[in-house]
Amino acid sequence: MGLLARARAGDLARLVAGLGDVPAHDWLRPPETGTVMVRGRAGGTGAPFNLGEMTVTRCALRLADGAVGHGHVQGRDKGHARDAALVDALMQGMRAGEVRTKVLCPLVAAETARRMARARRAAATKVEFFTMVRGEE
Repeated sequence: MGLLARARAGDLARLVAGLGDVPAHDWLRPPETGTVMVRGRAGGTGAPFNLGEMTVTRCALRLADGAVGHGHVQGRDKGHARDAALVDALMQGMRAGEVRTKVLCPLVAAETARRMARARRAAATKVEFFTMVRGEE
């Protein structure tokens, strides 16, 4: 679920379209946008405090075979939430292997590449400090 939520909406839509026909589904909860309160802790261990609100979109659907899928994504992209819920539902059925290969594995590879690129950019800004000693002691 986290991978689907972090995926770029366009990438997820393209991969889901690559699965072929989207199975018929009924909405248990059509995509809806709202806000959630984000909480934080000073230093990771301090007392919790309300950091602010974040916009999220969620939905739930049921496939014809009875599998239920849920999607929760940051932002207002209802299509992203629908695609996430659809993948969640498909992973519970006979097409799980296909979905893993055609959707989840490429998303993992893309996320890994983004993280490595970010790490390289951060490493390029690293500054090494050293001290020179005058004379011999």
